[in-house]
Amino acid sequence: MPVIKILPHAEYCPEGAQISAPSGTSICEALLDNKINIEHACDMSCACTTCHVIVREGLSSLNEAEETEEDLLDRAWGLEPNSRLSCQAFMGKQDVVIEIPKYTINHAKENH
Repeated sequence: MPVIKILPHAEYCPEGAQISAPSGTSICEALLDNKINIEHACDMSCACTTCHVIVREGLSSLNEAEETEEDLLDRAWGLEPNSRLSCQAFMGKQDVVIEIPKYTINHAKENH
């Protein structure tokens, strides 16, 4: 089972984390299933950018981003060439390393 390594984030996982996720699972689902409560204001429907992550390693093992995701990413804070919406990035067979950006475009946190 592939592993997601999450780099330290002051709010969501200060020490960083390593979690396993079956192939075909979205990064967002895997984080939430492992008590890493990343924002997901649109309930993972690809309608916001609050679950934005930066894939530091393993980007090629994820599914390709579709046009809707790419259009939304233009609004994400801290956008980088290897940015993905974690609700749309599905695990392949290889490990990935992700960074959760410090900020989102949300002014108020959703209480999921």
